[in-house]
Amino acid sequence: MLDANIKTQLKAYLERVTQPIEIVASLDDGPKSKEMLELLHDVVEQSKLITLVERRDDDERKPSFSVGPRGGEARVRFAGLPMGHEFTSLILALLQAGGYPPKVEAEVIEQIRTLDVELNFETYISLSCHNCPDVVQALNLMAVLNPKIRHTMIDGALFQKEVEERQIMAVPTVYLNGEEFDQGRLELGQILAKVDTGAAARDARKLAEKAAFDVLVVGGGPAGAAAAIYAARKGIRTGVVAERFGGQVMDTMAIENFISVKYTEGPKLVAALEEHVKEYEVDVMNLQRVAAVVPGENLHEVKMENGASLRAKTVIVATGARWREMNVPGEKAFRGKGVAYCPHCDGPLFKGKRVAVIGGGNSGVEAAIDLAGVVANVTLLEFADDLRADAVLQKKLYSLPNVSVIKSAQTTEVTGTDKVNGLVYKDRNTEQVHRVELEGIFVQIGLLPNTDFLKGTVELSRFGEVIVDAKGQTSVPGIFAAGDCTTVPYKQIIIAMGEGSKASLSAFDHLIRSSAPAM
Repeated sequence: MLDANIKTQLKAYLERVTQPIEIVASLDDGPKSKEMLELLHDVVEQSKLITLVERRDDDERKPSFSVGPRGGEARVRFAGLPMGHEFTSLILALLQAGGYPPKVEAEVIEQIRTLDVELNFETYISLSCHNCPDVVQALNLMAVLNPKIRHTMIDGALFQKEVEERQIMAVPTVYLNGEEFDQGRLELGQILAKVDTGAAARDARKLAEKAAFDVLVVGGGPAGAAAAIYAARKGIRTGVVAERFGGQVMDTMAIENFISVKYTEGPKLVAALEEHVKEYEVDVMNLQRVAAVVPGENLHEVKMENGASLRAKTVIVATGARWREMNVPGEKAFRGKGVAYCPHCDGPLFKGKRVAVIGGGNSGVEAAIDLAGVVANVTLLEFADDLRADAVLQKKLYSLPNVSVIKSAQTTEVTGTDKVNGLVYKDRNTEQVHRVELEGIFVQIGLLPNTDFLKGTVELSRFGEVIVDAKGQTSVPGIFAAGDCTTVPYKQIIIAMGEGSKASLSAFDHLIRSSAPAM
């Protein structure tokens, strides 16, 4: 199952295990059980502290296996083969069950351990989903640390009957004690905030106690990270408040146009950004949503949704953008029930089914190409008279036998009962209305700036973008903006980084000209 190189790497990792581990496999006579057994034997061979027990007489999902301390209770289970993106989840589960300390702040560990409620989590994933491992690893950690918490990872492609019964059409989907808990990418802090009822109030108190910042960056994507680094290097008091550090880049897979780096992936780039930011004295306040920015003469106030407020001499808004929605009847109602925005993550759940892709730009055409290898057929609908994607992508698209393209098509409705069963579109040339029967719709029509909280505060374009000058200055002195939320053309990672750096230098220039920064 594992090649020699991976075995060597795994052996090196497992040398950190200090306590005996027991893996209990629940198997049947199917081919996937044989694959799982082969994988587990490869794992056991790499450490004398790991033993394997095979069972065929229990009621667990088959194939699946639990990981836990030998002689103790196993509260982490993998239903399916944790390969692909989930192989890291398996390694971490083994290390943590074997006594290796997690790389999590002590106060977070204490928060997990003091949760006094029975929590049984189940997470449905696909092995191609790059968002799923973060959820799996967070819940596995909680289960390792707290005897009242259990977690099972479930490969949706392997357990199709469960997926259909629970009508799961997007991953990751998390169930808690048998009821749907959440869907989409979740960080450990977000999960804890939902299950620990006192967490929000504690966070608000901590934020309210913070002293004023010289530069406060709102947003933790490439623009926000660059702005924070440039500010901190000036030796001034710098903070970053972000709803999700990394932003939209966390949902990006292949990145091949980041100069000097031939290829990377969004989560890897975000990890590098976070590590770089932490090299400096930057107060990072993650998982915090801003409600409003109130300009002031000497200090601007940044109001948080949890009721707290932060103060800063200058503010840099770098809140990026989100997927643009179609805004047609049925889209919101069936989000996660057939309407999806990440073909790479959710595509495997539509294996052998009919899907549509909305959008004929590069993102839409790339999505259609990827999905064509998984689903029965793809219908791509483009509003304009011609596709806007690069010629090389269009050539590949038209070469695929299970893809059809409809141009001049205005999607007017998503239809369904308990899940999507089709869409309605109008031919913009003939005004005729048509219906397409299908099971999934992937929306790929661009981005929408995250600037709703700025309405009435700074000048926005008709598209909702923050209007900035050549220095990143907004219509309000002392408030700057950078990245995809602004009017700067070409929404690219490398451009956002440059704009974030420029806005930070402009903010510092504003500080030294208006008043001495607080050191």
